[in-house]
Amino acid sequence: MRDIIDALMIVPRSLFSLIALFLITKLIGRKQVSELSLFDYVIGISIGNFAAEMTINLDAPYMHGIIAVLVFGISAYLVSLFTMKSIHLRRWIIGTPILMIQNGKILEKNMKKVMIDVNDLLEQCRNAGYFDLNEIEYAIMEANGKISILPVSEYKPLTPKDMKVKVSKASLCANVIIDGVIMHKNLENMNKTEDWLKQELKVKGYQDTKNILLATLDNQEKLTIYEKNEDIKNYNVLE
Repeated sequence: MRDIIDALMIVPRSLFSLIALFLITKLIGRKQVSELSLFDYVIGISIGNFAAEMTINLDAPYMHGIIAVLVFGISAYLVSLFTMKSIHLRRWIIGTPILMIQNGKILEKNMKKVMIDVNDLLEQCRNAGYFDLNEIEYAIMEANGKISILPVSEYKPLTPKDMKVKVSKASLCANVIIDGVIMHKNLENMNKTEDWLKQELKVKGYQDTKNILLATLDNQEKLTIYEKNEDIKNYNVLE
């Protein structure tokens, strides 16, 4: 009986922990894991440990865990504010970019500073699409550990500007139908009406929206439709 009561106690504690973590995450910001600095990473691990401990350890006072989470979360928020105002503090806490390759030459001294070896460098270059170091002019390790690459001039991809080709201005596509439901606000933002959309659907052979998984509209008034396709057999070659 005691075990059942303890198990049931975990449910509300888990929910409160989840809410606390969500609020703290909203406070800290929306950085992806790959964009976290060392400081953010440490804060994240610590808060996760606190949340797990106060959820499962029924002998520990729950409020102690909540206070710990709040202290770490608010500290991370304050550090973010201070580092935005002070470049010196930002460099000390967040770190600075470091050159890994300069003028096509690997800087072994800088690699030792950040504790990576040649294999790590080669792996990150391959992940960026460069399998030959001769194609790289500069490689910089950012504060979050990712490597940014400036290729040698002759290996830079061509752009419309290089080819003197005039292109239309890029813009976001609006999702005007999702799971068969018309997104009226998105239509309004594109200066279109539901009647206009239904007429366009009829032109494309759709009498209603029930078989439409997604429909997008760009600034050139191009309507792209993706049908629901649950019955289509897929051939997975990536397992």
